[in-house]
Amino acid sequence: MSPPRPFRRAFACLFLGFLAACAAPKPQPQQQGLQLTRSTFAALPGYAPSQAALDAFRRGCAVLMKRDEASPMGGAGYAGTVGDWRTVCAGAQNAGPDFFTANFTPYEVTGSDGLFTGYYEPEINGSRTRHGAFQTPVYGLPADLVRADLGQFIPKLKGEHISGRVQGHALVPYDTRADIDARGVPSAQILFYTDDAIALFFLQIQGSGRVVFDDGGQARIAYAGENGQPYSAIGRELIRNGELTRENVSLQTIRAWLVAHPDQARAVMHTNKSYIFFSEKPLGDTALGSNGALGVALTPMASLAIDPRLNALGAPFFVAADGDDPVHGLMIAQDIGGAIRGAVRGDIFFGFGAQAERRAGAMKGGGRLFVLLPNALAARIGAGGLFGDGA
Repeated sequence: MSPPRPFRRAFACLFLGFLAACAAPKPQPQQQGLQLTRSTFAALPGYAPSQAALDAFRRGCAVLMKRDEASPMGGAGYAGTVGDWRTVCAGAQNAGPDFFTANFTPYEVTGSDGLFTGYYEPEINGSRTRHGAFQTPVYGLPADLVRADLGQFIPKLKGEHISGRVQGHALVPYDTRADIDARGVPSAQILFYTDDAIALFFLQIQGSGRVVFDDGGQARIAYAGENGQPYSAIGRELIRNGELTRENVSLQTIRAWLVAHPDQARAVMHTNKSYIFFSEKPLGDTALGSNGALGVALTPMASLAIDPRLNALGAPFFVAADGDDPVHGLMIAQDIGGAIRGAVRGDIFFGFGAQAERRAGAMKGGGRLFVLLPNALAARIGAGGLFGDGA
């Protein structure tokens, strides 16, 4: 979830590089609004009560309820203020999975074509000392890295950030991936060394993961910041070079190509100039993921990354995602992503392990998105309407 993470790196960013950049997004024009249309639980395809979603909602409420009641829930404004959620957050503490049907009203979200992808929590090997195969450093946040919130300067760029370093009186770009691989990062702590530069690359794409040390210890590796350089999908690069095709590109085929071409792998990875810095956290509950942007541990198949310019962190959403491995279920918006742009756009957290990696890597499909709003708030909104720029 550490400073708010600007994005979770979904593998679909590698697979769908031609759709959007996943890291260090360039400032974009003010987003369009969205339409909410009142619906019913009976209209949600495949809806069923979810204990996992209720547990995730409770964890999110613990964060929300620490905020001032007048604090906006964010997004396009339809979710009201924290005060509008206080009653449902209190009621969730001793409720059962039917809690959502009793206390919320679903609204279908429209305003962009639906696109749903997935991400997971990878594992990497590590050592506290540099020896043998453990030669690749994993860096903490550099002391000279500056992250600027552009919305503080230009209101229409709310939610957009750039990163760099101060040189004289100017903010200049930070080193690229190739620069860092060549010269290191003198201002950053080396958290540990890994024996697999390719595994580190995929860890950076996902944004967080777990490390297993050579002494048997384990820890979480959480996103701490990024160099602000533009993201470039290496899947797209391999397609352009004729190494892979659009039909066969996947997490597995990209990884296999990099492993099979060690003399070319580093140059290909350098085409992605973006570089992620991490922080080390206790492993904690192994059934959950690292913290998302909301500040709570992510729940497999019950946490969702959304576009915070349009949708509200902390709110429950029902996802009806199509594709080869359809996913229909209730999830809580607890993360965000640089590639997660649009009203009907979600990135599903699949969890940890080989199955989570397989499903996240294959998740790409259209679908529908519904937001659940507290009944008292829904009474004010009524049948729905336009929100955000469309309002």
